[in-house]
Amino acid sequence: MRNRRKSRKLNFYSAQRKSVLRTMTVSLIMTETVNTTDARAKEVKKYAESLINLCKDDSLNNRRRAFSTLRDKDVVKKMFGPLHDRYQERDGGYIRIFHTGYRRGDAAKMCTLKLIN
Repeated sequence: MRNRRKSRKLNFYSAQRKSVLRTMTVSLIMTETVNTTDARAKEVKKYAESLINLCKDDSLNNRRRAFSTLRDKDVVKKMFGPLHDRYQERDGGYIRIFHTGYRRGDAAKMCTLKLIN
């Protein structure tokens, strides 16, 4: 049963799932848009918004927490630079999910994740 589970398995084992969420979050922050399936989009949105909340308070500890999670210096610089200024006054909802249709091969629901300006 799925009672009281907070996240989806996405048909991966835990290390694979963590890696997919990390790399999709890195590409979302760098390019500000990502195309993916519906289930992955919902998981990446939760994962990325909690990390963007870290950048609202620019401290050494938050920078280290973001780097230990994302493992990319350029992304951390962007988070605590332009994204820090952009989302300083915003309380949440940094990412929007746009439904774009169905994938041709297996008819999976496809979405586009975008960072809000």
